[in-house]
Amino acid sequence: MEKPLSLHDIRINYSLKELTVEAVSQDPFQQFETWMQEALTAKVEEPTAMTLSTASAQGKPSARVVLLKALEKDGFVFYTNYESRKGHQLLENPYAALTFFWPALERQVRVEGQIERVTAAVSDAYFHSRPRGSQIGAWSSPQSQPISDRTVLETLEKEYTAKFNELDMVPRPEHWGGYLLRPERVEFWQGRQNRLHDRLLYELDGNGNWHIQRLAP
Repeated sequence: MEKPLSLHDIRINYSLKELTVEAVSQDPFQQFETWMQEALTAKVEEPTAMTLSTASAQGKPSARVVLLKALEKDGFVFYTNYESRKGHQLLENPYAALTFFWPALERQVRVEGQIERVTAAVSDAYFHSRPRGSQIGAWSSPQSQPISDRTVLETLEKEYTAKFNELDMVPRPEHWGGYLLRPERVEFWQGRQNRLHDRLLYELDGNGNWHIQRLAP
């Protein structure tokens, strides 16, 4: 009989950095930009990867990893298929959470807030910056829908490649575009020894001001 998988003894004692109210920016966007730049400099794997958590109108949650494509002055931007499962949930319940995890830096960032579609012009601009193969892929995948096998995708890819072959620019499908998450809560987590981690929470008040407080780990 194989030895059962044991997980309870797996642990890392974090000790790289500390996080204090005195040292961080008063603006969570500036603080996030600092941490993102440090992640890029450290060449961590997939620094823009984030877990996007959504919920249906009935409160049933769903999560998946997507990529951050822009940090604006008022929110975090990503792109996807509007007809996907997450697209339908965001239509029913336009509130979401993002989670970034950079193990090499022993850091995590959690973001929560209202979400909305970006303008068609913004979606067009980003879509046309993508490689042509990715543009064709956006047309070829009925995201989140059941398909019989992979040949369905391969056939659709060939059909759309042929359809747009004579065009210099592949048009953006109406079912594909961007979302902007406007944060109301942003939490920065720094791993510390003995599980006494540093957690700083930024919360937005009704007047548009950010307040910082330390949370117990």
